[in-house]
Amino acid sequence: MSATLTATRTTTAKPWRLSGRARKLTLVLHLASVGSWLGLDVAMAVLVFTAMGTDDPGTKSLSFQALELVTIWPMTISGLACLVTGVLLAYGSKYGLTKYWWVVVKLGLNLLLSTLVLIALRPGVEEMAHQARQPGAVLNATDLIFPPIVSPTLLIVAVVLSVFKPWGRLRRKS
Repeated sequence: MSATLTATRTTTAKPWRLSGRARKLTLVLHLASVGSWLGLDVAMAVLVFTAMGTDDPGTKSLSFQALELVTIWPMTISGLACLVTGVLLAYGSKYGLTKYWWVVVKLGLNLLLSTLVLIALRPGVEEMAHQARQPGAVLNATDLIFPPIVSPTLLIVAVVLSVFKPWGRLRRKS
């Protein structure tokens, strides 16, 4: 009986892994998507804080209209690209998707931020852009102050997790 079990254990297939070239390409795409997401967050911050810091109605209006162009769909695409490449990297490497705490936390952060873009940020940005197109509208950006602070902070946390890989395994090996 034990010989059969030993034979079964030794004949199990190796887990799927990305080849070296595919892993590097996926990593480049992952880093590019994170970089573009951070860049969009910076652009959002510039537009929101410009709108908050000016008394000129034209500048305020233009900032909110531009905000609609550089946030929702570009951020959604960057977030999804980051998610897909991150999952590929996790499955295709020794880290796996649910083996290490830092990978699970990064996955959670990505899902949280991607969801917040569509559910929480989109309605506010679309409403502000709509109001900005109305002549003589009174525009107030205080509702939009948190996204350009929270999102880049959490993305930087995800980058730090990738570099330092803290906390170890989620479960001990059997």
